[in-house]
Amino acid sequence: MLSNPLALIAEITHRCPLHCVYCSNPLELASAKSELSTHDWLRVFAEAATLGVLHVHLTGGEPLARTDLTDLTAAAHGAGLYTNLITSGIGLSRERLERLVDAGLDHIQLSFQDSGEMHANWIAGTKSHAHKVEVASWIKEHRIAFTANLVVHRQNLDHLEEMICFLEGLQPDRIEIAHTQYYGWALKNRAALMPIRPQVHNAVRIVSSAAARLKGKIRIDSVIADYYARFPKACMGGWGRQLMLIDPAGRALPCHAAGVIPGLSFDNVRERSLEWIWRESDAFQKFRGESWMPEPCRSCDRRTEDFGGCRCQAFLLTADATTTDPACSLAPAHPVIDKALREVPIETASGSPTEWVYRANPK
Repeated sequence: MLSNPLALIAEITHRCPLHCVYCSNPLELASAKSELSTHDWLRVFAEAATLGVLHVHLTGGEPLARTDLTDLTAAAHGAGLYTNLITSGIGLSRERLERLVDAGLDHIQLSFQDSGEMHANWIAGTKSHAHKVEVASWIKEHRIAFTANLVVHRQNLDHLEEMICFLEGLQPDRIEIAHTQYYGWALKNRAALMPIRPQVHNAVRIVSSAAARLKGKIRIDSVIADYYARFPKACMGGWGRQLMLIDPAGRALPCHAAGVIPGLSFDNVRERSLEWIWRESDAFQKFRGESWMPEPCRSCDRRTEDFGGCRCQAFLLTADATTTDPACSLAPAHPVIDKALREVPIETASGSPTEWVYRANPK
């Protein structure tokens, strides 16, 4: 029996003041003119609650670019949803944060690029680090949960110990350390972002040590480097199993990158209810369950843990969304991963701005 989605990822806009080189947003972003209206989102949140959704993640782009964010937060809270704001902090003032908390904001996830201001601003492509630090101090003035997000890659992994100490000083409840996932702009910049094996092994050691040291004080969650893992991640908890994402234009997707897979048609919440999309739409059923699985997934004992890995990554690396995720060491296409790792330069020093090929949101 199909269970209800646990969380709704609400990409309320693709507008963003940052230009992060590791951004995994789609290359073709939804325009501001195509964004769902306030009224549309209020209906979506009500339908989500009826469907059994527990959490709504307000994200983007930068969700603070929406002037109606306080109204959206209040509506989600009023529907009984746990509200989580995922933000760079750009566009947030102390007064605006207070209004969001009063509207029912439960949790805020604030992103950081590095511990040092110069390097952090270089990675983000904008002067934002100092403001993020200030925002963190404002968050501590309120009784809401606080997560500090850190995306790690070749250009900042050598600073990981310093970054964890820096984030610890901001007193979050949780630190999330996620290795770059290679979609969107991150895939285009893969050569500059991919760490070497010693960096990855050292990062595992540092995170494990910090988690033990901070146990009972700050929770540390870590997402491992896909290309160095033995088995693939259970992407989004499995295709169409736990989560539903609504993009700024109203398309409902099983994950943020699903639009790269050709031949899939994604229904729009302007035309269909969330319940119909979740239970009936072709896109959500496409890779749900096990009937689509090829070997070795179909007979693998791990098929109910990782569900064959990421469909989008499989397509991006092999041009076939039905194949086993190449990140799996058992995948027939795993040599694609081996080849990518062999091409990683040996040097570990941080790069210079001229090394970046693409910036997110270049226009």
